[in-house]
Amino acid sequence: MEIDIRPATLEDIPYITTIFRDTIVHVNSKDYSDKQIRVWSSGANDIENWEERIKNTYFIVAEYRETIVGFAYLTKGYYFDGLFVHKDFQHKGIGTNLMRIIESKVISEGFEIIKSDVSITALPFFENQYYDVEKKQVKNIKGMNFENYLVSKEL
Repeated sequence: MEIDIRPATLEDIPYITTIFRDTIVHVNSKDYSDKQIRVWSSGANDIENWEERIKNTYFIVAEYRETIVGFAYLTKGYYFDGLFVHKDFQHKGIGTNLMRIIESKVISEGFEIIKSDVSITALPFFENQYYDVEKKQVKNIKGMNFENYLVSKEL
């Protein structure tokens, strides 16, 4: 499967937000309640926030045959702030590919450790990529509590 990785543009936002929403609704729904899924996936509607991320973070997209099938972004030079892969393209190496590029960027920024908050659903993937759980935590999104994990990896 030939995947191209490139910087995200503002024109990508409709595709990015669709992947964000659909992944949460169809993949994360096995680990979170219907109400949590509704609250979390509603983040797709905050277009200003997505514009801000693309303009001010290291934000990349993965394309397959000119269709965006995943994205990832990095903040603070070392914080892996988001990784989402299209629900129909799970388990095809896209997430791993995006992760490797994000990790390379962290190294090039001079950091030795990468950190991320990951969902219950994503935890096995991160653990398989040698990330260690620092702690289990509760994150509040729009008044709703979500269990997730702070993970890190030495690079």
